Amino acid sequence: MGPMIRNFACRGGHRLLLVCALLLPFADAIAETTRIGFIGLRHGHSWRQLQDISGITEAEFVGVAESIPELVKAAKEVQPDAYYASDYRNFVKERQPEIVWAFVENNRHLEIVEFLAPLGVHVIFEKPLAGSYRDAVRIQEIARKHGIKVMTNYQMAWLPSNQAMRRLASEGKVGRIWRLHGVVGNGGPSPRNATSKVFFDWLTDPDANGGGALVDFGIYNAIWAVWHLGLPERVYASIHQLQPERFPKVDDNAVLVLSYPNHVGVFEASWNLPRGFRQLEIFGDQGSLFVTRDQVAFGDGRKAPVPMELSQPDAAASNPVRYMIDRVSRDKPLEHIVALDINVDAVQILEAAKVSAKAGREVPLPLPRP
Repeated sequence: MGPMIRNFACRGGHRLLLVCALLLPFADAIAETTRIGFIGLRHGHSWRQLQDISGITEAEFVGVAESIPELVKAAKEVQPDAYYASDYRNFVKERQPEIVWAFVENNRHLEIVEFLAPLGVHVIFEKPLAGSYRDAVRIQEIARKHGIKVMTNYQMAWLPSNQAMRRLASEGKVGRIWRLHGVVGNGGPSPRNATSKVFFDWLTDPDANGGGALVDFGIYNAIWAVWHLGLPERVYASIHQLQPERFPKVDDNAVLVLSYPNHVGVFEASWNLPRGFRQLEIFGDQGSLFVTRDQVAFGDGRKAPVPMELSQPDAAASNPVRYMIDRVSRDKPLEHIVALDINVDAVQILEAAKVSAKAGREVPLPLPRP
């Protein structure tokens, strides 16, 4: 709307100089907000974002598209005045969002991009980027063709600890990195109520989600590995069903070993832990970094790790919506672990891990491009 007002107000030359002067500040104020809508409420992370979206002044929330009545009913308790639609295609045409945050099943991510990309709508997904490597590659191709941004959101991406870890490691704080060890997991999903049951049902469906703990939490391990070390040469994975009565269709524990010429990554992903874990150890030839949700500890040489002081990132670097709006409004590329290309590689690692777990052998990378 801002550019339209500028053109109308200024094209009349000297006669409209006064009008132009009055309208330009108003146009700039309008241009400061970006229209954002949600497609789906089927991911457990959607509920926090549905609540928080009202506090983001840069965003104009244009509503939700969801066809499951129980989810719509729950959403109206959080956002009673929002616009709701059952069909996401009609919703997009009617509400015209500039950015869509899609909280849908992993195997539907490609479908969403296929519809939105020709319309020039940018997309945010919860991790992983896609349910398969084939879908991830296709999303990448479509995004490039239509010039849209596709962001994969990770909760840890906005944490000061995660950002400090990357900065310290890239600055050579621990010297040459030779080993990563990550543990990510919790007690696993459970169908506690109507909304969490929807999430549980597809998260434990190998067709909709692509796997259990391996996909749900192994993606954190994969993205850490690619971020710090790049694509490995070989992937070995071992998966387990430690609670088949709870998760009869999928694994609930996975171990990944990622081999590089001069590095190694050893990772664990689990739905069998007593509490939440999202921690990474980075070992170098001069020291180590131990990273949790809230802290980064540095071990100098053989010394025990000591917590380091963390600085707070700016607003755009600490929130997924603000970051996406900043990138879109300034036409800047997405960076770090939420960017498109690095997430295609992370999904490639998961694909290799699935093949490895089934075949009981290492799988070389890169995989043949679908």
